[in-house]
Amino acid sequence: MGKDKKKAPQINLGIDEKDRKEIAEGLSRVLADTYTLYLKTHNFHWNVTGPMFQTLHLMFEQQYNELALAVDGIAERIRALGFPAPGTYSEFSKLSSIRETEGVPSATEMIKLLVEGQETVVRTARSVFPIADKVSDEPTADLLTQRMQVHEKTAWMLRSLLED
Repeated sequence: MGKDKKKAPQINLGIDEKDRKEIAEGLSRVLADTYTLYLKTHNFHWNVTGPMFQTLHLMFEQQYNELALAVDGIAERIRALGFPAPGTYSEFSKLSSIRETEGVPSATEMIKLLVEGQETVVRTARSVFPIADKVSDEPTADLLTQRMQVHEKTAWMLRSLLED
């Protein structure tokens, strides 16, 4: 006698499945970019050297801690929409717009790469916003707005280190 498979309850959030799927796919790209930026920032925290060591070491630590918390909120939103969140390096590698950095760049190059990464996450989040807005998915729109605000501010702070 086989076990009856229990069917998952229908999801009725006022957003049709096609739109929820499109939003979840967009959020999966935001998640992949965020996680990839987390790894890059953590790597740079470990490996930064030079006269700005102390400042950058602490700054990068604050940034990767914020990113570590962010990935959980993004993944949980994907789940709330009824879809699995990506969670492997191979999935993140396919979905992310941020590429890994080989070797150990100079401190200045690390800053430039992190500015680029922060701005990439902003662009990815902004690309998902129109569908969330179109279907009145306020929780996703709010999440995206918060993420864009954090990444824009962090990019500005990092860019400020590059000015004379």
